Amino acid sequence: MFVVGVLLAWGIDQVTKVLAVERLADADPIVLVPEVLSLTFLRNPGAAFGMGASMTVVLSLVAVGVVVFVVKLSAELRDRTWAVALGLLLAGAVGNLTDRIFREPGPLRGHVVDFIDYGGFFVGNIADIYLTVAAAVIIVRSLQGVGLDGTREQAR
Repeated sequence: MFVVGVLLAWGIDQVTKVLAVERLADADPIVLVPEVLSLTFLRNPGAAFGMGASMTVVLSLVAVGVVVFVVKLSAELRDRTWAVALGLLLAGAVGNLTDRIFREPGPLRGHVVDFIDYGGFFVGNIADIYLTVAAAVIIVRSLQGVGLDGTREQAR
């Protein structure tokens, strides 16, 4: 079930990026909620907020490391909440890594397709939403003291 969830989430991310390229690349922004949310096409060579634009290869290699780490951890999963968090983390990392590998200007240097503009604060994509939700759930689950196997800290 974990793999199916990751593949489904990754697929949604990729489909939305294809649609963004097709419909937003040469178009004016589409305002959904004035001054709060719009659809604006952007190719991002860096990380969040455009940071690290000159470090695309490093960001790609970090993403590969995250993917390997999460895949290894997934064998220990017995807790649904952790499974959702790590599934979203994996789908988000693979989603943006897919762009880095297959999009211009070339392998491990590709620019990530971003299109969700949060009121001019930053522009992101569905994979970024997955990564943000995963981080929040991981923090909460860790603070609760629940391990990947579902046991509480004092019970281990």
